[in-house]
Amino acid sequence: MSLKSVTGVYESAERIFFDDSSKFILMSDCHRGDGGMSDSFSKNQNIFFAALTYYYTHNYTYIELGDGDELWENKHMQDIINEHSDIFWILKKFHRRKKFYMIYGNHDMVKKNLKYVRKNLFQQFSEREEKFIPLFKNITIHEGLVLKHKDTGMEILLIHGHQVDFLNSRIWRLARFLVRYFWRPLETFGVNDVTRTAKNYKKKNSVAKKLTQWTINMNKILIAGHTHKPMFPNEKEPPYFNDGSCVHPRCITGIEISEGKIMLIKWSVKTNNLKQLYICRDILAGPRKLTDVRQTV
Repeated sequence: MSLKSVTGVYESAERIFFDDSSKFILMSDCHRGDGGMSDSFSKNQNIFFAALTYYYTHNYTYIELGDGDELWENKHMQDIINEHSDIFWILKKFHRRKKFYMIYGNHDMVKKNLKYVRKNLFQQFSEREEKFIPLFKNITIHEGLVLKHKDTGMEILLIHGHQVDFLNSRIWRLARFLVRYFWRPLETFGVNDVTRTAKNYKKKNSVAKKLTQWTINMNKILIAGHTHKPMFPNEKEPPYFNDGSCVHPRCITGIEISEGKIMLIKWSVKTNNLKQLYICRDILAGPRKLTDVRQTV
């Protein structure tokens, strides 16, 4: 049943046509919070801002593959926007260029509700101006997207990945209740939330196996998030990719597609010979031609 859900997303998803001149950066699982002790994004927000500034300057399209905002632990989107106003400022710039797509995951599942999106994402309240101002006006939040190459017809499915995870898809409201009122208080004392796939190795592997099986069954490339575990298959493996997350202890990861190639990248803070801190982009895997990935299917 879970694989059928993924197929359903693929069949109904909007197609984004691209060619070898197109440039995309895919990231997920930012879990932007309210700045409190459980806000896992806070420690990496400067790295994330630097990365997005780079991609905006180089004319990339930013696609967020779900769980961008932590809406299980936090009830109010406005609190997240206020805390991470610089992040939403640059996301807004991508949106104005029509180079911003947002996919919902399990932790921001409420974004599939159009009324919620209109109220919380079309506009924001400016404390400085004391009025509502546009944010992501008329944005559409997707369950999935398909990148389709104009020349080759190659298709790449982009989803969050929770669709194959029963607890986080079918009974997500129960999982949200447990996180918000039980696990969040315990996390402040260092107790891991066992409902989260990212903190449960068996669930990580189960999700990865199911998504990999879908790529085999459907003869398609798939890129997901959800598990927080970066994946970049070798030439002999099925084409299931995972962009990792933006809440790793000391870095953020993502997947770039440009010049007809795909690569796994990392952004982190480093120190130079003068003992100065700087934010650096590293390639973890690739680049590999998309046509070569296609041939491994």
